[in-house]
Amino acid sequence: MKRIVIAAPHSGSGKTTVTLGIMAALKRRGLKVAPFKVGPDFIDPGYHAQVTGAPSINLDGWMCPLEFVRDTFALHAAAAGIAVIEGVMGLFDGIDGSSDAGSTAQIAKELAAPVVLVVDARSQARSAAALVSGFAGFDPGVKVAAVVFNNVASANHERILREALAAYLPEVKVLGCMPRDAVLAIPSRHLGLTTAEDNPLSPEFMDHLVEVVERHLDLETLLELEQRELPTSAQSEPPVTDAEDGGPVRIAVARDAAFCFSYPDNLRLLAEAGADICCFSPLEDAALPDAIGGIYLPGGYPELFAGKLAANEPMRQAIRQAVEAGMPVYAECGGFIYLTEGVVVDGGTAPFVGVFPVQTRMLPRRKALGYREIELVADGVIGTRGTVARGHEFHYSEMEEMPEGIERLYRVSRKGADLGLEGYRYRNCLASYIHLHFGSSPGIAQNFVGHCRAYRTRSLT
Repeated sequence: MKRIVIAAPHSGSGKTTVTLGIMAALKRRGLKVAPFKVGPDFIDPGYHAQVTGAPSINLDGWMCPLEFVRDTFALHAAAAGIAVIEGVMGLFDGIDGSSDAGSTAQIAKELAAPVVLVVDARSQARSAAALVSGFAGFDPGVKVAAVVFNNVASANHERILREALAAYLPEVKVLGCMPRDAVLAIPSRHLGLTTAEDNPLSPEFMDHLVEVVERHLDLETLLELEQRELPTSAQSEPPVTDAEDGGPVRIAVARDAAFCFSYPDNLRLLAEAGADICCFSPLEDAALPDAIGGIYLPGGYPELFAGKLAANEPMRQAIRQAVEAGMPVYAECGGFIYLTEGVVVDGGTAPFVGVFPVQTRMLPRRKALGYREIELVADGVIGTRGTVARGHEFHYSEMEEMPEGIERLYRVSRKGADLGLEGYRYRNCLASYIHLHFGSSPGIAQNFVGHCRAYRTRSLT
């Protein structure tokens, strides 16, 4: 199974642009590309999916057990001609400074994958070889096999870069030098790049990107990079959980431009536990799907669509009525915001579902960022007391203080430091700012599906 990891010394080096260009160029050559993203990011995978036509799967060695990482990689890459894995941040950046947990390097080692390092060569020449040498020698378990120099200013700049690497690190191949090109910039907003749903890459953009990649990168050498044998456990089929007695149950998942942040493996694990996933749009639909037993409201950008979400009163009422009826509802970040009384926009408040009696406002600076571990302090729709799961929190919004009468189900920590109580419950509705990865605790999917099935059974009697 051919596989490569595209990494960088630091964020902003151009690895997403290079990754998209390589994925698109390989696909146009007739290869089936399996896209992956290291870490908890939702935005880059959306672009991967647009370019390859396949869902991009998150691989995270801190949120999920490494066995799960290997198995999910094997599952999603099995039918592909090549797996292209985009890294996160710098190659060795993870949860802390003393381990590789959560880093691109950890995934490269676990999958025995060669690393292509994207180096921003702006304002440096021979020094770039020293930088590559440091990364190549930092961890013997990580194989930096090739480099792409980005933001190269001229033919002379390229010549110096190639000479330096050939002289000091001949075992690392130069795949090519990408020129400075403002046309290839992808717009950004507060959480990173704009989403593929909100800003799909145009055919003209993709044609230009592929043309640049074909002209400046050696894709033949890329395809010939040495592939080490995958660890045995990564070649096995992951276990599939049989649905509990009672057959499948329909679970409605919000999916549109406002709610587009969900891990594909979360939906897969729900399906394996017996869920019949049906998507709906809080922006466009006037009613929830028929015959459902539960609702999953993922994260996204509800604040950008506040007016339209507020104007869709039938949907807001339908969700509120479902919550009041005791239907299991699980909401994360943007989905949580949607369940509050509303978001403050331009001095006024756009009304939302109103399950939680607080308002939300956006901030000019980031409010929270980082990995989180949660432990349930009481039984709930995703597990029993003592259940431990892991996820990630990243938002620029804050809420008014939640009333004491709203139950807290999560004891939250980061690297053992207690961050207090979160995870708010009203009836069978559980909402949190934290995006949990169900692969961190597979029982989450089984428990949620079980509660949805039980609710659906009661509603029919």
